[in-house]
Amino acid sequence: MIADGRWPIRGLRAKAALGYVPDVAVFYEKLTPLEFMRFIADVFDVDEDRAIASRISLFAKFALDDCAHDRIENLSHGTRQRLAIASALLHEPRVFIIDEPMVGLDPIHARIVKQELKERSRAGMTVLMSTHLLNIAEEVADRIGIINKGRLIAMGTMDELRQKHENDGQRLEEIFLSMVTEQPA
Repeated sequence: MIADGRWPIRGLRAKAALGYVPDVAVFYEKLTPLEFMRFIADVFDVDEDRAIASRISLFAKFALDDCAHDRIENLSHGTRQRLAIASALLHEPRVFIIDEPMVGLDPIHARIVKQELKERSRAGMTVLMSTHLLNIAEEVADRIGIINKGRLIAMGTMDELRQKHENDGQRLEEIFLSMVTEQPA
């Protein structure tokens, strides 16, 4: 039980609260993006009117209208990535997990994804992003966790990480490298 007396979310309700985008998304290749979004709406039992409104908004935001009727197997890697993100957001999850979100995206769409992640976070969605692109983490994240050899070795805001390393001007890359680079004996 949680401290306030409520039971945690379990089972299907927990799965419905999550949105997930792996580093390499898997699709039903013979479907079109439009058909795939309908499928995702059905999986998450999204009301048809809400699903249509959400899909229209997401397709516009992620520039998917032009390929809505093309088979997914014919889409570029970047377009697939945008579709994966849009489909994971369709049911408006409370928690969004995304691995390497910028892989395959051109600068325009990378900016759109960063803006969307920030907006959703500000609106109350928990966004957990895994990335090796430290400049992206520094730009987007409110809190940053640094993992080395499978262990979480630091966590905090950029200001907290800078204070820990006694250098106000350091970028995340410098902080990360100073923490994980083994010092000679």
